[in-house]
Amino acid sequence: MKRALIDTNILSLFLRAHPSVVDHINQYLQHYPYLTFSIINYYEIVSGLQHRDAYKQLDTFRIFAKQCEILPLTPEIAEKTATLYAELRKQGQPIDDIDLLIAGTALAHQCVIITNNIKHFERIPGLDVIDWSK
Repeated sequence: MKRALIDTNILSLFLRAHPSVVDHINQYLQHYPYLTFSIINYYEIVSGLQHRDAYKQLDTFRIFAKQCEILPLTPEIAEKTATLYAELRKQGQPIDDIDLLIAGTALAHQCVIITNNIKHFERIPGLDVIDWSK
């Protein structure tokens, strides 16, 4: 089983106890000691909860995140992301910057991305994509 980078939508489903996501994460945690996501995913969860004034859920997420690996942005990730951006723009198939940064992080760390946003991520060359929500 390849190391996984968990996308924001899957994190959100996990935090809401989506059965399929919980099952997949429990299986994954039998092989790896923690979940991995990027600082971008952290930002998306925190900003969404703050927007909704969901402070109890925000506290719960922060406690949960301390038990996870949160990958920072680095110059290597910025370079990979910039290359992806340029290639997709030239093809007339741009993807928003946040998803590109998450994909660049997954590629830089040789992770499969776990998402239910297959439509965007499957267009990125070399990126393995799996949906745990089904």
